[in-house]
Amino acid sequence: MSFYVKFWGTRGSIPTPGDRTKRFGGNTSCVEVRCDDNLIICDAGSGIRELGADLLRRGLSSISAHLFLTHSHWDHIQGFPFFTPIYIPGVSCLVYGQHDGDDRFYRLLSGQMTSEYFPVNFADLRAQIIRTHLNGGIGKIGEVGVTTCALDHPGGCTGYAFQKDGTRIVYATDNEIDRLLVDPGAARSAPSELRVVKQPLVDFVKDADLLIADAQYTDEEYPKKVGWGHPSCQTAVDLAIQAKVRNLAIFHHDPERSDADVDEMIGSCRKRASDLGPQLTVFGAREGVELKL
Repeated sequence: MSFYVKFWGTRGSIPTPGDRTKRFGGNTSCVEVRCDDNLIICDAGSGIRELGADLLRRGLSSISAHLFLTHSHWDHIQGFPFFTPIYIPGVSCLVYGQHDGDDRFYRLLSGQMTSEYFPVNFADLRAQIIRTHLNGGIGKIGEVGVTTCALDHPGGCTGYAFQKDGTRIVYATDNEIDRLLVDPGAARSAPSELRVVKQPLVDFVKDADLLIADAQYTDEEYPKKVGWGHPSCQTAVDLAIQAKVRNLAIFHHDPERSDADVDEMIGSCRKRASDLGPQLTVFGAREGVELKL
């Protein structure tokens, strides 16, 4: 059976509602992945609120959701208390750690719903919120295989790959790929040349039918943002080319960037892909867009 991927939040750092962002969207990170009867949710940014409302519109009164958080920064967890299904009996939400005993994300979601931060207590949720884990970063959801990779981001971050019957989707946001180059100086001295990324990340992303990748900055912006945990969009393109990815979704749009700005960035990324890796399709992740793979 096919994978279905839908973008519910594509913005980075902070929600940015308004006319300037209404086409690509102003909600923070949340991506829905469906395969067979499995519902996988990547991150719980503000976009998860709309996902919850849509699940109820679909008539899914008994939902089992598998929630994979990349990391604990606010823009990736802030929507969880507004995910309507967690208030409904019969719903279950499985919150994944990397290994047995790793319940930090479960504790984090619980902690942000104490009375200091939110009017409804975690203990009052009527759905089952279940702490569970992968086996050392590897697992299965039904027939969908799950693997993980550590990413370069302040405080740590995890990328996820979902695979079944030869179809592979990689969700790898908040990753400063420029710090994972074999020769970082080459990107400055020869910016038009392919930037070679270190092999572990290439192997994780390799042959993905869809790579959803953080590409928050331009080449001009990145030198002022070194260490902030996000890459140049041009470097994200080079990773996809090197790993023989088929489709690259530029994700985690900067909060200062308007729809027109995103269009300009995507245009430059497509030109780079055309010059260096014409087999690669590049597009900007946009709220509400659903893909079938």
